[in-house]
Amino acid sequence: MARQLPPTAGPDDTSKGDPWHAFGYVVSGVAVYGLAGWALDRWLGTTFLVAIGILIGAGFGIYMTYARFNKASADDKPVGD
Repeated sequence: MARQLPPTAGPDDTSKGDPWHAFGYVVSGVAVYGLAGWALDRWLGTTFLVAIGILIGAGFGIYMTYARFNKASADDKPVGD
């Protein structure tokens, strides 16, 4: 009997992006930069840097999500276009 090989991944089988990656980017950005803002608040004796850190982290997370999904959609375009 001939051995059957699994089908190769076609263009329709590739993933377009995992929504958990987007969630992870935003949450980790908020956590890392919020923690950095909190540490700077404690060190400098201020109270506003944690909020700035959270906003910057969310912005970086959204940017990383956009960059990842934009790259995936750019790779899907035909070569002639």
